[in-house]
Amino acid sequence: MQALTHSCIWPLLDAKTVRQLEPQLQALSPLPLMERAGLAAAQLALAIAPHARHFWVAAGPGNNGGDGLEAARHLHLWGKEVVVSLMPHPQGSPPHAQAARQRAHDAGVCIQNDLPERWLEQMDERDLCIDALLGIGATRPLEADLNAWVEKIHRSPGQVLAIDVPTGLNPQSGQWLNHLSADTTPIHAHHTLSLIAAQTGLFMGHGRDACGQIWLEDLGYQAHSYPLSPQAWLNPPHAPRAKAHASHKGSHGDVAVIGGQAMATGGMGMTGAAVLAATAALHAGAGRVFLSLLGDLTIDSAPQDVMQRAWTLLELEKLFVVCGCGGGTSVTAVLPDVLKRSAHLVLDADGLNSLTQNKELQTLLRARAKGHTVITPHPLEAARLLGTETLDIQGNRLNLQTSLNARWS
Repeated sequence: MQALTHSCIWPLLDAKTVRQLEPQLQALSPLPLMERAGLAAAQLALAIAPHARHFWVAAGPGNNGGDGLEAARHLHLWGKEVVVSLMPHPQGSPPHAQAARQRAHDAGVCIQNDLPERWLEQMDERDLCIDALLGIGATRPLEADLNAWVEKIHRSPGQVLAIDVPTGLNPQSGQWLNHLSADTTPIHAHHTLSLIAAQTGLFMGHGRDACGQIWLEDLGYQAHSYPLSPQAWLNPPHAPRAKAHASHKGSHGDVAVIGGQAMATGGMGMTGAAVLAATAALHAGAGRVFLSLLGDLTIDSAPQDVMQRAWTLLELEKLFVVCGCGGGTSVTAVLPDVLKRSAHLVLDADGLNSLTQNKELQTLLRARAKGHTVITPHPLEAARLLGTETLDIQGNRLNLQTSLNARWS
């Protein structure tokens, strides 16, 4: 088990791919996969709440609830006080979850079908609630009875450990399942345990806030051993390259930042956006950075190691160009030359807004060689580029990213 930090490199898989992996991972051990998942959850529970007197497991009727039942069984066998609230379902539980329930029952775990009110009253900040209500297949808004359980977890005085994903969070998009309802309070876990592989929604939208510290138990999955294509990578692998001592500013590439329309020329006064981009290029290791503010503007607040030049004086064919930051309406006149001449281009902010309103610019962008242009839209800009709504972008970011690439390349 490992904590997923900002420096971890790990593939992110969708629920369908994880389900495809499960039979192969089951073959790695004689123990049921669900039992191994529950053991990992129990071990993490003890690590994060070593002085807990009460462990409350809120278990749904599916396989996520089965993981919670297995965790409860292990905690009970280790001498801990555990109660499981198992949410019933008219269609029953899947076979693996039923087997987990039977193992927990045979071990003597207290299992009931409602909320243990007296038990909850006795819990304090040392104790732990395990959220095992919904797993990685959750996509529908929460129903009223589930909302009541979520509210109890939310008000629990102890820490919350979510298995797979905090209930109420869409594991793919990172948006709330009840995004149009004010009647639900989604769970904000202190810790979230991902099993086999993490889901994209844990790192997008509300995921970072909802999940707390994210942990991963791979249950034997190693990306290099299975021919599967991840949805995305958490911190994709790359080979960091240190600057050689015998190098100089001309050895590390030149960046030009074009943007920052002045208020005097009808802009919003967002010259700082261009200055920040130029400063970031310096910190990222660029050899030389040119700042081209629109409207024949120069400013004293730019870093001293940034060179201010009119964009018309730059050899764009030899540069990495960033265009649009705070560019306002002035950037529209600049873009035709930038799109035609820039060797490598990052198109941002007002550069993207100009693109949505100008068919000539759209044609020029599509004519550029593949792989030589990066666009960096925020959700509203992405919605404009695709002719949709921001809510659609937030609910399906990865797939719509593919749509953006297809439309504009």
